[in-house]
Amino acid sequence: MEILTTTEMERADLLTISSGSSGFALMLAAGRAVANAAMDLVEEGPILVVAGAGNNGGDGLIAATELLAKGREVSVILLGERDALKGDAALAAREWKGPVFPFHPQAIKTPALIIDALFGAGLNRPVKGDAQAVIEAINQSGAPVLSIDLPSGISGNTGAIMGVAIRARETVTFFRRKPGHLLLPGRLNCGRVRVVDIGIDDQVLQEIHPATFENCPEWWQAAFPVPRIDGHKYGRGHAVIVSGGLGASGAARLAGRGALRAGAGLVTVASPRDALAVNAAALTAIMLRTIDTPAEFATLLTDRRFNACVIGPGAGVGHRTRELVHAGLGAGCSCVLDADALTSFADAPDRLFEAIKSAEDSQVVLTPHEGEFPRLFSDMSNKNPLRSKLERVRVAAERSGAVVLLKGPDTVVASPDGRATIAANAPPWLATAGAGDVLSGFIAGLLAQRVPTFEATCIAVWLHGEAGSEAGPGLIAEDLPEVLPAVFRRLYDEFGIEY
Repeated sequence: MEILTTTEMERADLLTISSGSSGFALMLAAGRAVANAAMDLVEEGPILVVAGAGNNGGDGLIAATELLAKGREVSVILLGERDALKGDAALAAREWKGPVFPFHPQAIKTPALIIDALFGAGLNRPVKGDAQAVIEAINQSGAPVLSIDLPSGISGNTGAIMGVAIRARETVTFFRRKPGHLLLPGRLNCGRVRVVDIGIDDQVLQEIHPATFENCPEWWQAAFPVPRIDGHKYGRGHAVIVSGGLGASGAARLAGRGALRAGAGLVTVASPRDALAVNAAALTAIMLRTIDTPAEFATLLTDRRFNACVIGPGAGVGHRTRELVHAGLGAGCSCVLDADALTSFADAPDRLFEAIKSAEDSQVVLTPHEGEFPRLFSDMSNKNPLRSKLERVRVAAERSGAVVLLKGPDTVVASPDGRATIAANAPPWLATAGAGDVLSGFIAGLLAQRVPTFEATCIAVWLHGEAGSEAGPGLIAEDLPEVLPAVFRRLYDEFGIEY
């Protein structure tokens, strides 16, 4: 579940070598794993290895040697001169007894399989020249591609396409995934990712202290809230959802239903008077309170049993919403700030950040999508390929003092303490109106149960993705809370929890 940057992966290699292994032993293990993956992908036909001048190319040359020994027809093209290879890559070249053909697009042809051993995960500059031409020829060949470590042309740290990139059917990586395996667009180029053991002991992680994780149950299982047989609804917290006016009240109801399904013992919608009738007509298990002004909201929250709130969905942009946020923060309530609550501070985001940091008793989650994110963090553009989504969210969390969730098919959650997760379980049909409101409700429902803020946000993101898959194509936001019981049942089975 740990995700390693390219620098952290280099450290894992060096720690392994310093403990008595050798770089070439790691390369042999990597190359053999690639050869096994190639055998799984194609049972017959010629295999072409496209090798670079570094260690990634060395892995490819070892794979070529192994495949030849298994009786496969293998050819190699190399970027640069064979005699110019250094270190472990030069040792790998000595193992390869076959010819090395010129590095040229015409050499690609139509093999049964292409092994991409050009650049790996460490690429930090745009691909140009001969390498660009060969990558384009590989993509146009129609042959399946097995990439080593990461498809060539993808940044291992950001997932960005560095000019042009291989489109792989499968990727073999070593020890742990890299951010580029999970962040878009890199994830789309990887195909299926196979993580293999090449002899690096897990103990090296205690030296590296990775701070990025795949958002999965194995990571947050210890924080997952399980109701006790002797518990009661008041022990599971009381979430408050602030409703918009008459024409914008549906978002709050979606969030409220999400909070209730996520496990909050009680949920109340705080509704302005003009929306009271429509909310009352649509709510059953969710309670209703009349709240017109921020002062009334602050008074409501003096009852400390209200321990989590959602502000923003359908709330309207402006002074009233800003004051509602200040009321929530001032009450020491765990706050999920979404949609209009974020946009209301677009002209003065530092005021929001100061309020968050001053509210010592409040735990705060900001949940922007890519359109809302620059309204609060205008200096962090998603157009810079060298600045990853992961880095942007980490900086945003540190700057704001809140847990920041940047939504998308590769949702990133970051804590002010530097921890971050990347989710990879969101189906495409989750991109529908109101789905984000339900997600805010899921977070509030977990916060109401006193799950720590970062873990609550990560759990909610994972549940949201799984609910989208459970509902399937054609889902609408109302479906997401209703399929959550099925997701919980699978999770309980996985954790071995009786229900």
